[in-house]
Amino acid sequence: MKTIIITGSTSGLGKELVKQFSLMGDWKIFAGYRNKNLIEPRENVEYFYIDMLNRESISNAAELIKSKTDKVEVIINAAGAVVAGPVEVLDTDSLRRQFEVNTFSHLEFVQNLLPALDNGRIINISSMASFGHFPFISPYCASKRALDIFFNAFALENHRNIEVISIKAGVISTPIWKKSVDANLNSLENCDEYRCELEFLKNNALKNTNKGLKVEDAASFIKKVALMKTPKVSYTLGRDAKLAQLMSYLPQSVINKLVKFGLKYRIKKNT
Repeated sequence: MKTIIITGSTSGLGKELVKQFSLMGDWKIFAGYRNKNLIEPRENVEYFYIDMLNRESISNAAELIKSKTDKVEVIINAAGAVVAGPVEVLDTDSLRRQFEVNTFSHLEFVQNLLPALDNGRIINISSMASFGHFPFISPYCASKRALDIFFNAFALENHRNIEVISIKAGVISTPIWKKSVDANLNSLENCDEYRCELEFLKNNALKNTNKGLKVEDAASFIKKVALMKTPKVSYTLGRDAKLAQLMSYLPQSVINKLVKFGLKYRIKKNT
């Protein structure tokens, strides 16, 4: 049996990926969780505890996996979180946590899994936010961009024949949107100067729970990429993500004007 590791496996996209791979029958799945109460036992799935904010937990998780297999064909880094708020009032401790969860933890996990990953494949669930045009979620944008930059460098540098693939996804209908609002409620509701913008951001995030790409379709696409013989190094998933990619080719001054105009228009339309 081939072996795949999936982090963030008890919610949203990670959960759906575990489900779809478990139905194939010829894969052994190591599925990372943080909340034991959210585990759904499945055939060929072995759950392991990992806290993306705890270096010892990351190291222990990798050692556990290496004690059970000496070969990992695919790792899908799906765990993630969102920190939001105006830059001028961002709490730097929250900013550090954003990078720990979305960037540094994935780097450290992969480093600890070597050499089991030799000749294997890393799939990072990045985001259209990596293109960087989204106000009030700059920590999330920066952490996803950093994830792409670090792992692209890894793909260029490593002598282990390890492939790296970035999935720059648009809005996917998962619980992360409600979770992000709850986690950032203090920043979103206690900044009077940006009250209109932040109220729009909060309401739009809640709508994304149901209006995005179906999680089953997103997981099916990522599974297809995982099984390809010669995948591309980057995929942009969703019409909104493709629009963000097209915008990234414009001069920054033009992007800024378009984003400011679009934000003002959408706020006015929804008030």
